[in-house]
Amino acid sequence: MVVSKTKNLLFISFTCLIAICIAVFTWITITMAKRSEASISDIGMIYMSEMSKQMQQKFSAIIDLRLSQVRGIVGRTNPDTSLYGEDMLEELALSANIRGFTYLGLYTKEGECEVVYGKPVVLWDSSEFLKELSQEKSRVTSGHDEDGERLLILGIKAGYKMEGGKESMGLVAGLPMSYLQTALTLDGGDSLVYSHVIHGNGDYVIRTGDAFRDSYFERIKKIYQEHKGKTPEDYVDEFKKAIAAHEDYSTLVMVDGVHRHIYSSPLSHSDWYLVCVMPYGMLDDAIHDLGAQRVLIIISACSIVLLTILIIFRLYYRITQQQLRSLDEAKEEAVRANRAKSEFLSNMSHDIRTPMNGIVGMTAIAIANIQDPIRVKDCLAKITLSSKHLLGLINDVLDMSKIESGNLSLNVHQISLQETMENIVNIVQSQVEAKHQHFDIFIENIVTENVYCDSVRLNQILINLLSNAVKFTPEGGEIHTYLRQEESPKGEDYVRCHFIVKDSGVGMTSDFQDKIFETFTREKTLEVERTEGTGLGMAITKCIVDAMDGDIALQSKQGEGSEFHITLDLEKAFVQEEDMVLPPWKVLVVDNNKDLCYSAVSALKDIGLDAEWAMNGETAVNIVKKHHEEHNDYQMVLLDWKMPGMNGVETMCAMRRHLGDDVPILIISAYDWSEIEEEALKAGAHGFISKPLFKSNLYYRLSHYMMEESGKKDKEERKERKWAGKRILLAEDNDLNWEIAEDILSDVGFLLERAENGQICLDKFQQSEAGYYDVILMDIRMPVMNGYDAAKAIRSLEREDRQLPIIAMTADAFSEDIEHCLACGMNEHVAKPIDINRLIELLSKYIEY
Repeated sequence: MVVSKTKNLLFISFTCLIAICIAVFTWITITMAKRSEASISDIGMIYMSEMSKQMQQKFSAIIDLRLSQVRGIVGRTNPDTSLYGEDMLEELALSANIRGFTYLGLYTKEGECEVVYGKPVVLWDSSEFLKELSQEKSRVTSGHDEDGERLLILGIKAGYKMEGGKESMGLVAGLPMSYLQTALTLDGGDSLVYSHVIHGNGDYVIRTGDAFRDSYFERIKKIYQEHKGKTPEDYVDEFKKAIAAHEDYSTLVMVDGVHRHIYSSPLSHSDWYLVCVMPYGMLDDAIHDLGAQRVLIIISACSIVLLTILIIFRLYYRITQQQLRSLDEAKEEAVRANRAKSEFLSNMSHDIRTPMNGIVGMTAIAIANIQDPIRVKDCLAKITLSSKHLLGLINDVLDMSKIESGNLSLNVHQISLQETMENIVNIVQSQVEAKHQHFDIFIENIVTENVYCDSVRLNQILINLLSNAVKFTPEGGEIHTYLRQEESPKGEDYVRCHFIVKDSGVGMTSDFQDKIFETFTREKTLEVERTEGTGLGMAITKCIVDAMDGDIALQSKQGEGSEFHITLDLEKAFVQEEDMVLPPWKVLVVDNNKDLCYSAVSALKDIGLDAEWAMNGETAVNIVKKHHEEHNDYQMVLLDWKMPGMNGVETMCAMRRHLGDDVPILIISAYDWSEIEEEALKAGAHGFISKPLFKSNLYYRLSHYMMEESGKKDKEERKERKWAGKRILLAEDNDLNWEIAEDILSDVGFLLERAENGQICLDKFQQSEAGYYDVILMDIRMPVMNGYDAAKAIRSLEREDRQLPIIAMTADAFSEDIEHCLACGMNEHVAKPIDINRLIELLSKYIEY
């Protein structure tokens, strides 16, 4: 019974399917037949439009060439310096003859003509031509000579002396019209398309094909048939309106029962119009043949579909079995993925050790140099950077499911590219030095240093790329990082940033390049297997770049290295900056890399310095010697420490013999100053400037040697205390977090009060006078009442200051946490550990001082 029902169901289903197929294919046949004429018309429109554009361009090129030749006549015989007489006329005639013109004449504003060369000519609508010529520098029209030969007339404005003391308004040259017709190849011959050139009133300039009437409009009225409700007079009216509006005109007409496509467009330097005509005779026959073939094809396709359906029913059971096997394979793949994730978590020590190495190493250096506050401050800054990177890694581990699903969120805020690139250098520096690799960083054409971006994600992209470059580049190899900018296709409010990381490492096979951005993927080579890693970094990088609407490209060759190219369109941050202008000191930049020299000299000139460059020590010493002998010494030198041939020490010592000891020499390097500080100071260096050489970096570093520092220090001290008297209510249940926040914020002048939970925070705010607190910093996870509820309660109070700024300061740092804070009425979100610069930036945004 069940089998019988199944057979009946299959029979009924198959019968219905046959009926549906027949109905669908019949409908397709009828619909496609109706669409054929419209499709051919659209194709004809595209074809005619493109052909018209090509002929317009060809016409413009021919006319521009000939007009330039007329201008060449004027250039050879200058109207301002030439005296009227036989010599001038003979020179003009010779110039016209050499350039192939058959006519040359001088015309006054009133239309009087003096023939210089050739037979007298009658211009077509001469008064309008001369009027247009007086308003423009060049103009084109037609005419004929006394023998009736039609001419192409070209005129330009030129004031020559004429017979009787008159002065010309223009110089007019002529060519046989056959020249233009031949050059444009208007008569298509065996081509489907032929063309005419007409005046704005319809009169022919050039006619081809079977056209014999004087006016193209008369031709339309005589031979065009009524088509789709349009009469020949309607076509003429439409054509005239298009000419009056100086627009293209396109239409489909009927002549002797055959469709023709007409396309007309204006020609430059004249009132002429190009008219292209394409008969559809052969196309109509092709359409009918295509219709018959379509019916045959559809019938065949219907038969094939039905046969396919039979086969599908036959194979249904086999497919079901295959699906079950696929499920088993998917299960095995899931097991492998889980195993890979487990390996990832067990191998995270490698990625975590990179910033931890920086933290531990800088801590040891700070302890060893505890009496040197400048050195300790530098170490603490690098510890902070490494801590931020470590925090980013932890966030990535916690947010792994979102990264793998592509649901990655960005925390966009204002950042400095100069600080970002310096941070990257500091983070990877220890890795590069450990492998004795040569690392360099270059910038070019920096339009703006401040942009809106997720700084953590941008750092993550660059650190992933650089870490891989370090890992897979052998000792002594080269790693270069580039940043350049250009205009963004998104508009003037954006800038396109190109980040390039290039190495001379092991490279990759072409097969692996196709799947490098897949999760948990590593190349199966000996060099890669010896290197720790999870195969997740590039997948995360690709996910972040995609979230930023950017692009990542890879070029690599096995054994020769790799190059990753990141392209991001970032919004410009229009911040008010102080004028970065220094005295016009003479500065010499010495570096063996031409790109760095170009970019550094350009940036130095932008801030007012007179900068020059040299690419090696020998050249630099010779230049310094020459300037010294000319009593035109350089007032500052920027010198690369590591150069082939004469190195930085040798170059500096040689320079000192000509510069003396007072001229500042600063060492350029992407490496830690402490390693070369003692040697450099002994050799005569005054200080150090780190790559990349942004304009702001150069300004602030060099201004130390060119400007007084006292005023600046006073300004900084005033800035540090700018929030004196401003009051913060901090909701924080953790004693250590309260101590850290109080120490940091009181240091810049704030008065802090603590609330151990959300309820106490609400009570204190209610009991205070209006305006007593300037801002509330709100933790989220607190006993009694959490931060979300406290913020909602404060916003609901009937107080005039209930809209004071509330900033979430919490370890809940995922995108949904930020959204929840904003939804509860908070203004901003700062993640723990606290980014001091970010917090100060937000306080500056909401509190006046």
